[in-house]
Amino acid sequence: MTATTPDDSRGASSGSLLGQWNSAVTSYYVLIGATALLLVIGLVMVLSSSSVESLEDGNSPYAVFLDQAKYALIGLPVLFGLSRMPVRFFQRIAWPALGLAVAFQLMVFVPGLGCGTGGNRNWVCLPGFSAQPSETIKLALAVWLGAVLARKLPLLRQWKHALIPAVPVAGVAILVVLAGHDLGTALVLIMLVAGAMFVAGVPMRIFGFAALLAAGLTALLTLTSGNRTGRITSWLSDECDTASSCYQTLHGGWGLASGGVGGLGLGESREKWSYLPAAHNDFIFAILGEELGLIGTLLVLGLFGLLAFAMIRVIRRHTDPFVQITTGAILCWIIGQALVNVAVVIGLAPVIGIPLPLVSAGGSALIMTMAALGVLIAFARSEPGAAQALAARPGVVRRSLAVVGRARG
Repeated sequence: MTATTPDDSRGASSGSLLGQWNSAVTSYYVLIGATALLLVIGLVMVLSSSSVESLEDGNSPYAVFLDQAKYALIGLPVLFGLSRMPVRFFQRIAWPALGLAVAFQLMVFVPGLGCGTGGNRNWVCLPGFSAQPSETIKLALAVWLGAVLARKLPLLRQWKHALIPAVPVAGVAILVVLAGHDLGTALVLIMLVAGAMFVAGVPMRIFGFAALLAAGLTALLTLTSGNRTGRITSWLSDECDTASSCYQTLHGGWGLASGGVGGLGLGESREKWSYLPAAHNDFIFAILGEELGLIGTLLVLGLFGLLAFAMIRVIRRHTDPFVQITTGAILCWIIGQALVNVAVVIGLAPVIGIPLPLVSAGGSALIMTMAALGVLIAFARSEPGAAQALAARPGVVRRSLAVVGRARG
């Protein structure tokens, strides 16, 4: 009989851990776990950051939280349903989904239906119902780009096939969003398109040309808008007052600084007492840092890092180019949007009105982000070996009964 030394035990444990990370179902479980944790953290922070202003408006302190919880409950069956769909389902609905999303976005220009704030017209408002159509364009465009670029994969070395129809159709989708003066969402869509084209292997010279075109269009739209120019000027200025766009960034920085390493404690934020505008929306990361400190912010950033890891793993392991390209687009959407939001809060970018995915308050954004993650989970289920590994594992009930049986024995 051979004795096992401590070094052998550590080596076996290390090998077992490495084997788990190399498992065919790693992407699947990482996506589910990181999504669930971010969703829970988001609900807790929405409750904490919105309660004071809800009371000031004469509402219940739970009003915004209950709305967000309602949208999360709507998003859960959407996420679950999409996660069970086969890959070919998403390929089949690519064109109809994008057409319906663009038509939905055009409804914001219908008198009596369209509404907005801050100079933007990007909502469809009915009695008891409101939605932001541009959020549906994000997912629809990601799936459409995956279907189109995957089909033309052998021809993408030629500029006309690399650009047509992807760039014109994506351009139309972005322009209808820009028509509502929503530059923040348009920038996210540009990042999404860039991610899809990069993963598809579009030559860098064509990719670079498209990037320059997008940068030029963004600069033009910024310089021709007094509101956007004012935000950039305010961001670059050393002076700040309550009427300036930098007021949010200033108080967001104060909130993060006062949180320190461990935070002031959950519910103990000072900035949420009407000092920081949009505390439960675009600047919720500042409240999170103030109440949970550096530890809380690193936890959230780490969870987004895990999402990015799982998405990159799906791209590298999956054999279907449609899955790879669509995942690349969603990666640049969700992770890119999160990074831009954090950059705005810490003052590295001007205020552009982009929420933190899964964490900020907002029904349309939450539901569509959960839908996109449902699509990614479906892709992870179809990774090589994942379906067989999931089928071979006992269900929750069987595992629970086995544990009870061992305990009684």
